[in-house]
Amino acid sequence: MYCIIVRTQLKSGTRERFLEAMLPNAEASVREEPGCHVFDVIEDRDTPELFHLYEVYRDEQALADHKQTGHYKASREVVNELIAEQSVTRADVLALTPTR
Repeated sequence: MYCIIVRTQLKSGTRERFLEAMLPNAEASVREEPGCHVFDVIEDRDTPELFHLYEVYRDEQALADHKQTGHYKASREVVNELIAEQSVTRADVLALTPTR
């Protein structure tokens, strides 16, 4: 499996707009995309407006497919202008904890 961890520092005052766009995208990704196994939206407790997206896909092609979906494109239209700084960690998933 393939994983990306997206670190996103937002511009001041944009938290709510970010979440209004990102949470539906995360939910639709897991619900509608067979290749998306996990899409967690994580808010840092110590740094205001710092978020991490933890996404696990079947493989790199499933991530590429994700970027062609309507929910991804709709969220990017909103969040692109809200981002102050962003970085991506790409990794291989060696073990995924099963849901209970």
